[in-house]
Amino acid sequence: MRDNTPHLNPTADQTFEVVGSGPYDFGKVLARSREMQAAGDVEGACNERFQAFQRLSELIPEQEEIVLEWNHRNSRAALELIFASAVDHFLIDDFEMSAALLELLLELDPEDHLEGSELLAFDYLAMDEQESFDEVINDVSDKSAGREVLLLWSSFRRDGELPGGELQRFRTRFAPYYAEFTADEHPADARYLADIESERPSQAAEARELWLRTENLWARWPEFIAALRAAR
Repeated sequence: MRDNTPHLNPTADQTFEVVGSGPYDFGKVLARSREMQAAGDVEGACNERFQAFQRLSELIPEQEEIVLEWNHRNSRAALELIFASAVDHFLIDDFEMSAALLELLLELDPEDHLEGSELLAFDYLAMDEQESFDEVINDVSDKSAGREVLLLWSSFRRDGELPGGELQRFRTRFAPYYAEFTADEHPADARYLADIESERPSQAAEARELWLRTENLWARWPEFIAALRAAR
């Protein structure tokens, strides 16, 4: 029967709900992947998330606009799994696959509830796809410190120097982030973990979180961080 077969259920709001059980119960899959990661099975968790994405993509018809219903538990979990798998691929420097996942995510969730545009912008810059970067950067909130890092890094990749106006804005409006990105050490120690996991993390902790989320980039392109430090 149809109810036992994974499918997309249309809603009155012109969105779709992902309906399914077992491997298509994406809420359970997401929870299991988090449990695996917490237990130290990072590779298993990554595989779980990517396989979930593959199953979901088989349900999405080609050349048809499909928007998933954010307020539906299973559909939201499906979107969260795509985003998490994009992060997994980003962290192993597979920027092409990360970007492909995020492009699908933004098709399925045009409102970008998970703020995938920011990570996609980092992917595009890592691949030196400046035109694609220029298109997506406008979707990144100007309240985001990540946007400032992206604009600085984009200019540095294009021209080999940091633009003065953006640098001054980063130093003043996002001072804790500038301090973090020019620091010599970035320990993910107990003090940081307690801070970032608290109800109201400090800006310093959030700055370190951004560094740690993008640290793989700066290992590959240390000259950008060197330029930020030189401007202190």
